[in-house]
Amino acid sequence: MIVIEKAYAKINLILDVAGKRPDGYHEIRTVMQSLSLYDAITLSEKSHGISLDCNLAGLPVDAGNLAWQAASLIQAEYGVASGVHITLKKRIPVAAGLGGGSSNAAAVLRGLVRLWGLSPKEGELSALAAKLGSDVPFCLSGGTALGTGRGEIVTALPTCPHFYVVLANPGFPVSTASVYQNFRFEGNKARPDIDGMIAAICRAEQSGILVRLANALESSTFSLYPLVQELKVKMGQMGAALMCGSGATVFALFTAAAAARRLQQALLAAGTTAWLTETI
Repeated sequence: MIVIEKAYAKINLILDVAGKRPDGYHEIRTVMQSLSLYDAITLSEKSHGISLDCNLAGLPVDAGNLAWQAASLIQAEYGVASGVHITLKKRIPVAAGLGGGSSNAAAVLRGLVRLWGLSPKEGELSALAAKLGSDVPFCLSGGTALGTGRGEIVTALPTCPHFYVVLANPGFPVSTASVYQNFRFEGNKARPDIDGMIAAICRAEQSGILVRLANALESSTFSLYPLVQELKVKMGQMGAALMCGSGATVFALFTAAAAARRLQQALLAAGTTAWLTETI
């Protein structure tokens, strides 16, 4: 039997860091949104064990890959004797703030429930997802949602109004751990308006969403990786731009496809890797 899953990318429309937790992680509040850009995952049942292949050279194809870890975790949790071969076709940039690895893990969890005929109780799959990473629970269901705690506590929101999204990547990965270690609270700086963003989404008010795009991690990432800031400034001249997660990708939102295409073409002409996608 073979199961195919799509692992969708995500952006954070707004992200605030509330403080450091006793477990070493940071407490955050964020509104996450799925995009149509996805990795394709094929799961093929085999007699035993886990194996993985990937079209992207340099990614681990063993227990160092989050997709492999997801398979191992669910296999152990439900005592499954069968094995699985995972074929991962990557389209989402790696270490780019788009949740690609987390989405891969979530897709493996969803797919193995189908492949192995499992019947997890309510909340069990989300609990497993949280063990794998802070973004994995959101990626299980996707759409539009509020993330709290480490981001793993997910509350579904009404569907965000449609936007065309231009993604641009400066061509290097960003260390999320380094960004959080470098983060400093700026007491005199206005905090991201999470409640206002949620209200704008509930009203399907595109203008209200665009003016509230904010990411508290930008100052930390920009100080470590100035080229990310330069990319945001360039994109902000043509649309409402924001850094994705901890970086390095920057996105810009548009209500019109033509305007989004103009920015994508300008970026490509300047030698910057850029994608045109949309919210889903």
